[in-house]
Amino acid sequence: MTEIELHNAAAAAGVSGAAQAVRPREQAGKMARLIERISYGALLSLIVLVAVPYGTVEPWWVTVFECAVFALGAVWLVEGLVRGTWRVRGVSMLMPLAALILFAYVQSLPLSGGSVAGDGGVGGDALRTLSADPYETHLWAWKMLAIVLAGNLLLSYTSNRRRLRALIYTVIGLGVASALFGIVRQATQQTPGFVLPLLGYDGREYAQFISRNHFAFLMEMALGLVLGLVVGRGVRRERLLICLAVAVPIWTALVLSNSRGGILSMFLQLLFVALMYPKASAVDNARAAEGARPGWMSRVTGGGLAARVLVVVCLALGVAVSIVWVGGEPLVSRLETVSGEVRAVGEEWREGTRRAQIWRATGELIKAHPVFGVGFGGYWAAIPEYHDASGEATPQEAHNDYLELLASGGLVGVVLAAWFVVAFVRAARRCLRSADRFRRAACFGALAGLVGVAAHSFVDFGLHITVNALVACALVVIATADVRAEEKTPPEGGGRARRRTLSGRVSVPAVRRAESENLA
Repeated sequence: MTEIELHNAAAAAGVSGAAQAVRPREQAGKMARLIERISYGALLSLIVLVAVPYGTVEPWWVTVFECAVFALGAVWLVEGLVRGTWRVRGVSMLMPLAALILFAYVQSLPLSGGSVAGDGGVGGDALRTLSADPYETHLWAWKMLAIVLAGNLLLSYTSNRRRLRALIYTVIGLGVASALFGIVRQATQQTPGFVLPLLGYDGREYAQFISRNHFAFLMEMALGLVLGLVVGRGVRRERLLICLAVAVPIWTALVLSNSRGGILSMFLQLLFVALMYPKASAVDNARAAEGARPGWMSRVTGGGLAARVLVVVCLALGVAVSIVWVGGEPLVSRLETVSGEVRAVGEEWREGTRRAQIWRATGELIKAHPVFGVGFGGYWAAIPEYHDASGEATPQEAHNDYLELLASGGLVGVVLAAWFVVAFVRAARRCLRSADRFRRAACFGALAGLVGVAAHSFVDFGLHITVNALVACALVVIATADVRAEEKTPPEGGGRARRRTLSGRVSVPAVRRAESENLA
């Protein structure tokens, strides 16, 4: 055997050994990626399934949802063991939410002897807690943990554009399906029960939701996402009409639901999109300054503040006219009752069911428990002491999520929530400044959807509904997900002609290069 042949044999043996060492890692990587794809598909399916049974409000449906999320969390642990590492993203947003859950758990713990808070002294020797209802606070903590875990799994798995699109399409598709179901139900239902047995026929429900206001939350999130993608030019021109066609049933169902808070929130979403568009298009504007052709929206709003104000006014007038035209007399009658929420007389005042009375009682509750609150989930048990009414109807919620946050968590809860908002805004600003137009438009749409939720939460409690909280988490993920981690650079000179060496994989060019080095 010649000297050259000896070198060739040694090189081949070295490469073969390296390939054998890499093979187990390659198989583990394939298994981890398969588990990840299955888990991500299960999460997207879970968002859709949670929306079906009235938005998941029944206790046993909530329990099924929590068990499903915790099972997916266990699968994530297994995936990390197979991969050799666990990926956790969005730690800056996760920390305040984890602290909030821990604080809720502390609220449910017994602190000292005496009567339980909020039970009027019943029980005598029972241990005292910060929460007026420790059991409900405990349940709230578990549900919050499940929602935060689902959001964190979505954030960890949404690592490329394809998955980001899948999440966006899931949210929009859910909104369209719910809207169409609501329109069909409104047009055809004649008796109580329509597909789902608990759906009544008194006008207070809409689509699969027991409350039309809760339905409006879902429509606002889906509509804001569509508007952001269209205005932010996140869709191709040939698909623009498809997006507009998708927005029509969502907008129509929102109007036909006769939710006053939903319609007001939709106006604020349009205002946000019109005024904040220059921020979302900052990269396009910079390119236009370099000579690139600006988009149609940039040309419309390029005239400064006066032009944007004119666009907003015209848009608001057009939307207002179309809302009245579509909603008709039922909507006008609902809008005329707005003053009754702040000025009730006679029997309405005695029952204490108007929002102004509930908010006033909630203010007194906050004054009595300013620091630690009465416990998340314990609002209903503490409010009767401060609710000056006949007692025939006891408020279960504050009909204002901000007041209820302050009443339930006190200043501690507000500080933790503000911490999360600051972390979220910082993460969203980075995505809003992305050079990728689709990434920027997706973030813009998610922010528009969340603006609608934030506005509507001043007069309702739609985030208490499981599916709305889960979709809101999905919008947070869409606004902040880092999709650069697994983006692949397009191959130079054709994808099939170019071979690359990936981690954990030995390619043919690498083998030949090793042989040439040994020959040298």
